[in-house]
Amino acid sequence: MHEDAAGREVSWTVHGLRALFVRGDIDGFFGLFIDNLLQLMLIAVLCPLVCGLPQELVIGRILPGAALSILFGNIFYAWQARRLMLQTGRTDVTALPYGINTPSCFAYIFLIMGPVYQETQDPTLAWQVGLLACLLSGVMETVGAFVGDWLRRHTPRAALLTALAGVAITFLAVGFVFQIFAHPLIAVVPMMMILTAYASRRTFPGGLPGGLVAVLTGVVLAWGLRLLGIPVFEPPAEQYVLALHMPTPVPSDLFALLTSQRGWQYLAIIFPMGLFNVIGSLQNLESAEAAGDRYETKPSLVANGVGTLLAALFGSPFPTTIYIGHPAWKAMGARVGYSMINGVVIWLLCLIGGMTVVLHIVPIEATLGILLWIGIIMTAQAFQAVPQSHALAVAFGLIPALATWALQLIETSLRKAGASLFDIAPKFGGELYIHGVIALSQGFLLSAMILAAILVFIIERQFLSAAAWLLVAAALSFVGVIHAYELTPVGVQNAFGFAAAPEFAFTYGLSAGLLAIFHLTQNQADAARQPVSGPP
Repeated sequence: MHEDAAGREVSWTVHGLRALFVRGDIDGFFGLFIDNLLQLMLIAVLCPLVCGLPQELVIGRILPGAALSILFGNIFYAWQARRLMLQTGRTDVTALPYGINTPSCFAYIFLIMGPVYQETQDPTLAWQVGLLACLLSGVMETVGAFVGDWLRRHTPRAALLTALAGVAITFLAVGFVFQIFAHPLIAVVPMMMILTAYASRRTFPGGLPGGLVAVLTGVVLAWGLRLLGIPVFEPPAEQYVLALHMPTPVPSDLFALLTSQRGWQYLAIIFPMGLFNVIGSLQNLESAEAAGDRYETKPSLVANGVGTLLAALFGSPFPTTIYIGHPAWKAMGARVGYSMINGVVIWLLCLIGGMTVVLHIVPIEATLGILLWIGIIMTAQAFQAVPQSHALAVAFGLIPALATWALQLIETSLRKAGASLFDIAPKFGGELYIHGVIALSQGFLLSAMILAAILVFIIERQFLSAAAWLLVAAALSFVGVIHAYELTPVGVQNAFGFAAAPEFAFTYGLSAGLLAIFHLTQNQADAARQPVSGPP
């Protein structure tokens, strides 16, 4: 499809197939492409550095496998959006964004594959453990598809949206705006161009998309200043040779540790990450519905799980997921084509080993305005798409993500100073309640959703429902899914097991009892206010 002079979307036929591209798909493609590219670059840099994986394994196996899973998901969600268009007769449907799960990517590198390599110095073993983790995550995501609709129906919208808003305002918006203002000469102007184009919904002269113009402007600024001797951009020193790398199934490596304790000992990390992936996908589906596009839960989550299983089978230890940011891409004017273009381009770049070449030309700072935009629009949506009285619950639900972000800043600062949180934590005292920060950060997506849901039901005076959510919090605390941790010399570690966080389990349970009493006294008060009927 394209836009005519009046701004209406017009379709045409190419080779007998219905083409579904609008001008906004170019902006949407750049946003999703940069997001996917960032994940793949992190994998290319961190896997050899942290996990000892040889470059040929990363470039020849992992990245082609990841690209295949990304291509599969992008094509499926584009087809799903096209199907919704036909069912509703609407032309403004936007496909769900999709790519590698960022939290799982970091968790698997630093908490699973990295420790295995440090202990054994065996990169193949580290990779095989990562593949098993990805396989188990894919199984969880697929199974989650059959209970996801029930969770979605029984969870307040504020609870589903606030966890996403917390991630958006911290790890996307604030995290990247720091990087932008650290490189103002090449990043601020592209950022302002992106904000202008997307917030005002104005196109640039000649109808050029804002995202494209902004990135090109950043490239020109970076290389122009570099030619003038101002060191604002330094291309990577490594040279990459382009070669064909076809994805190849690796069933022997995938199932090598299926019966070994080595792989299953990391279930304490794999389980919550898989659970968070299911919940995050549900939250993103709710976010898409709030923006006007309601997708069926079961097929959306099944495709998500199949994409992760496909990644594992073809050598990538990194789960995929439905991405945060659907409303942002919708606001850009993206529809179906942006998803298909992204899948194909990522696929081709990984096949030829060329995706890192892009960063020899394009400074990453010139692209971060797109991610900043996604972060602020997702945060705004969490407040706008719920009843006004539920905004309190959204604000309450932001706190766990803020705690997680604060903990990351603290740990990074200490590590750069040559210290560790294990040694310094006792010195904080009452000036920084570090143990409260850590407790809130553990399972923060779940605790954000639970805290927001509790407050929604309290606002609505549905005290029994609020008590039920408190009991859920008590149960999850008791087994260590939320709030439980161990502070060790190597950092904060999850603590799963019987009575993992008993203090939280007890206090949540006690609070549930109090709310149950409120429910009973409210019923008695309501009954007392009823008029007494007398004889006629």
